[in-house]
Amino acid sequence: MVMEKSEVLNRIYKTGIVAVVRAESLEKARKIVDACIQGGIDIVEITMTVPGAVNLIEELSSEFSPEEVVIGAGTVLDAPTAAMSFRAGANFIVAPAFCEETVKFCNINQVAVVPGAMTPTEVLAAKKAGADVVKVFPADLFGPKIIKNLKGPLPKAKLLPTGGVNVENVDQWIKAGSFAVGVGGALTAGAKTEDYEKITETGKEFLRKIREARAN
Repeated sequence: MVMEKSEVLNRIYKTGIVAVVRAESLEKARKIVDACIQGGIDIVEITMTVPGAVNLIEELSSEFSPEEVVIGAGTVLDAPTAAMSFRAGANFIVAPAFCEETVKFCNINQVAVVPGAMTPTEVLAAKKAGADVVKVFPADLFGPKIIKNLKGPLPKAKLLPTGGVNVENVDQWIKAGSFAVGVGGALTAGAKTEDYEKITETGKEFLRKIREARAN
């Protein structure tokens, strides 16, 4: 089911965190997704590195309405992959780098697109091409200060740092001006030992810290 792009963006901002799902099998990825949802995280990015990722996107999109869970595709490297993910039901597309053709496809089809960038030049290029949000990646190279520094000359840029965001520092990323954060391993680490309850509890903690950071 397709959700209006503006509503997708509102949901990402409201939740404040995108669960980045990477796994070596479809079964494990599904368990991670379910654990994240149980923890209250209703924005889920299925990366293309998951075997059968597009099939999982289709499955989740059929099972959940966007009002329940917003499903997106991650690690999208080109426009054909974006198109495939979109047809499967992805309501947002995330890339590790800026690909103009991918952004163009998403703009034509009115699907939210979040290309990756790091420097002011890359962020500006992505925005000019029509990016809705820019994924600052790999964010751990600079820490939360990169968000504040980028928003100095680009105050209207919606920035979503990914890489290096964890429960201990998520409040710093939010206070620095992040639109939301993308979190993979720091959220889903429990999957390594089949401890999916840990993912659920970590998700709850992330949401609590984000709410507190925005309130102060």
